[in-house]
Amino acid sequence: MTRPPTAAQRRVIDAADPVTGRLKGTVAQLAALVKHGLAFRHPRPPHDHFLTPAGHRIRDAEEAPAPAEPQAAASAGGGFAARVGGEEDAPPTGPARVREVHSAWQGLLELRRMTNRDSATDRPCDWERTHLVQAAALALEAAGHSPAGAGPEGYRVRATPQPEAVAVYEPAEEARRACAATLERAGWQVGEYAEPRTGRRYLLASPRRT
Repeated sequence: MTRPPTAAQRRVIDAADPVTGRLKGTVAQLAALVKHGLAFRHPRPPHDHFLTPAGHRIRDAEEAPAPAEPQAAASAGGGFAARVGGEEDAPPTGPARVREVHSAWQGLLELRRMTNRDSATDRPCDWERTHLVQAAALALEAAGHSPAGAGPEGYRVRATPQPEAVAVYEPAEEARRACAATLERAGWQVGEYAEPRTGRRYLLASPRRT
């Protein structure tokens, strides 16, 4: 549904925690926000409610955008896309983007908890294995790495012919090593290689299974 939230629902959205997006409101208000894709209910006690990226955007805009799917879809691409680097139409930076990325990363961790057989959050889930570029890019952006813009600086995440592997290009050696460390902490296996023709250094990352 695309109907804007009511005044009471808008007050609940505006009062959400600015970082985590945790909400407080009546049962009816929270249920309505979930129905509209602007909030999700945490599956574990105490079952708090949190804003989705669409809910965060409403806080920063006069008009509500089309709502995203709640919870897992919010982190899995429902109206949100992590920066892969080098986009022509990159989303604007700023506090709203930071909150959106944070919410998406928390949603992805919860997706891991719900879908990995042992509820582990320290390794990628099935969704990440079918969305390799977006998953790796989200891990990098959520950790504060800078995606490439028009210039050569910053990371670029690209698909590869290899199954379950992405390439991460980052020209600065120190930044490249920092990207590798972030991906390893996020549950990826990472190695550094050089292109045979150009000698260009890059990371090859694959989701860890155990």
